[in-house]
Amino acid sequence: MSFSFPRRGRALSPGQVSQLEVIDLDGNRRVVFTADEVIEAPNWSPDGLWLVFNAGGHLFKISPEGGTPEHIATPGLDDLNNDHVLSPDGTTIYVSSDDGHLYAVPFAGGSIRKISNDHATPHHYYLHGISPDGQTLAYVAVEQPEGERMVNVFTIPASGGPDTRLTHVSVPNDGPEYSPDGQWIYFNSERAAAKPGHAQIFRMQTDGTGIEQLTFDDRVNWFPHLSPDGRLIAYLSYPEGTLGHPPDKEVLLRLMSPTGANQRDLAAFFGGQGTINVNSWAPDSERLAFVSYPLPR
Repeated sequence: MSFSFPRRGRALSPGQVSQLEVIDLDGNRRVVFTADEVIEAPNWSPDGLWLVFNAGGHLFKISPEGGTPEHIATPGLDDLNNDHVLSPDGTTIYVSSDDGHLYAVPFAGGSIRKISNDHATPHHYYLHGISPDGQTLAYVAVEQPEGERMVNVFTIPASGGPDTRLTHVSVPNDGPEYSPDGQWIYFNSERAAAKPGHAQIFRMQTDGTGIEQLTFDDRVNWFPHLSPDGRLIAYLSYPEGTLGHPPDKEVLLRLMSPTGANQRDLAAFFGGQGTINVNSWAPDSERLAFVSYPLPR
């Protein structure tokens, strides 16, 4: 509670806190760290030694056992949002900046490298996934052709290069993430929605073909994250009628198989935006990290 993070973006309500938690597959929860400011989007490092999260436009790391967070240096970038992924070898963090671009940062901290491209029309990059071989990043772009806001799935080489469009629809898509076998990209979308906001979980082949819908319920489902062993998907489920992925909602952390079968609730808590925007599975596929935002009792 005494650790001070930079303040930027949304603020907590009086008495509200951010709780970085770890949960196992039986629903047993443990609080790793509690903060008076907003912290968001934990990743687990591939070696299992660190949780990486965002706070106030910066990145921090902390042991899954607790302790004091350590700042990860990102020289020249102090406007990072909560979309970041680690390379499979754990040496690089790929980040999204509020300037609309993607960058690579050494996990140890240091010089940054721009990855994304400049576009003649608005094309704001939000990173979500990395291929198992570490060669390709999956992201969503907010585009505004002729003033119409569109959010679609793209890929780009992790070393930089051309953008490849995978979806081209007018309804929102988000959270694209590779399966561990590299055969699928999972994402949430409103492409089957009968009313605005009713996002469900889908998957498609990595070239954008073969789209399959995996959830069909009345709740609003976001951010599918596959376990490293490929057995399970964790996702965030909002109450019916939710628009987007806002903070401060009574949400469910749910599990299902990669085909959408065997859905079950793992935990219920107050959260939403920032809870699991990025993949937060432990390398052993037995635990997840997430952020809850409890209100004072």
